[in-house]
Amino acid sequence: MYLKRLKDLREDNDFSQEYIARLLQITRPQYSLYETGKRDIPVDLLRVLAQKYNTSIDYIVGDTDLFKRYPKNNQKNI
Repeated sequence: MYLKRLKDLREDNDFSQEYIARLLQITRPQYSLYETGKRDIPVDLLRVLAQKYNTSIDYIVGDTDLFKRYPKNNQKNI
């Protein structure tokens, strides 16, 4: 899955691929594969990126154009 927003968000925040790779605890070449769509990015890494960019996973994967994060659901045992 090619996620153009991965690269756009990184560049908009002036982050290098190396910086994001360190944040995700992976190698830069591995992160590059995610940006180019040669590998699917795991959901747990998407969650870290959504928190870093203060947006939602849905925004990153292109399911919405709404940049704002969803409010946290504080209910337990739903």
